[in-house]
Amino acid sequence: MDNIQSIKNRFGIIGNSAALNYALTVAAQVANTDLTVLINGESGVGKEVFSQIIHTLSARKHNPFIAVNCGAIPEGTIDSELFGHEKGSFTGAVDSRKGYFETVNGGTIFLDEIGEMPLGTQARLLRVLETGEYIRVGSSKVQKTDVRVITATNRDLLDHTQNGKFREDLYYRLNTVPIRVPALRDRKEDIPLLFRKFCVDFAERYKTTSIQLDDEARDILVNYPWRGNVRELKNMAEQISVLATDKHVTAEELRKFLPEQMSTNQLPVLASGGKSSSNDFNSERDILYKLFFDMKKDVTELKKMFFDILQNPSIAHSPAYQDADVLHNYSSADVNTSTAITPAQPILISNNNDKIAHHEEVEETLSIADKEKELIVKALKKHKGKRKDAALELGISERTLYRKLKEYNIND
Repeated sequence: MDNIQSIKNRFGIIGNSAALNYALTVAAQVANTDLTVLINGESGVGKEVFSQIIHTLSARKHNPFIAVNCGAIPEGTIDSELFGHEKGSFTGAVDSRKGYFETVNGGTIFLDEIGEMPLGTQARLLRVLETGEYIRVGSSKVQKTDVRVITATNRDLLDHTQNGKFREDLYYRLNTVPIRVPALRDRKEDIPLLFRKFCVDFAERYKTTSIQLDDEARDILVNYPWRGNVRELKNMAEQISVLATDKHVTAEELRKFLPEQMSTNQLPVLASGGKSSSNDFNSERDILYKLFFDMKKDVTELKKMFFDILQNPSIAHSPAYQDADVLHNYSSADVNTSTAITPAQPILISNNNDKIAHHEEVEETLSIADKEKELIVKALKKHKGKRKDAALELGISERTLYRKLKEYNIND
């Protein structure tokens, strides 16, 4: 454990979660070997830091280290970048050029976003890993290299092998030692520590007082999903350090800096006219889910009631049916009249209480905008015009609610 703590101090790693400590332990154990390492983790978790740890703790630490983003190099030039090329081998090759595997000979090369590498380049890389040999573009001469390869990805490479986007043989060759760097939301206990450290650093940089969070704001910070992980948290800490008017940040103040959270149970909303931003597109989806689930529940109850009434018409006037919530929601619905209840639902039409003359289907409006407006009005009415409570009920931000009120011309 002392060794892990010294690594954290040396590389500025903050956190005590079990998943983080395990990843650091594996990195330290594999560092002094020449085994190929595949670092898995979401964007922003710090995969490149782990590659530096492995190189620094290895016997190659005095030799070159280079990090290459495979997704940032065009497909037509990545072979030249990695393996070099000969003069005249392609248009623009006015001179011979050494590739990274030649210039970093004896050191370590870190291939980030390895899942973006073209299939042809993957075959060349596999040969380097298997035999230590490569050929420059436009050459027939085989050259040797002694390079430690560390790779990283935020994708599921095994899934890519099944759909032909990644070579299966290369995957198993790279995956000799896998290291998974945990996402920030999987080590919530580390979030306050990281945020405090970032705020102190930015306070020193900008010569200001470090901000402090109250308990409610801290809870919001810990439970936020942080899809950008440590990178997003650091950017947020810098933004708050610079823009917060009060250095004691409350939950209400913190919410102003957090983007609208995206729910996993969401459907798209189409506003009437105009274009919606991606945040609006995602933040308003849960309105429809609430509406659809309520409609489905009411339809099920109505069906059951209709079947009961068909079997025994006298129960239609019983207190249980007269007081039913679903009848109040659809107060105009009656077995003796033709009324639109729900989209494409059979409506029973009868000329007397004993027989059913016929049935037909009557469709209600399917306008998403109308349903969204209806749900917003219901939420405001339920909370007596309190917009904050209504927005919380709808699962959207107050800012989005204000925009919708203006868009639908709703006077609360």
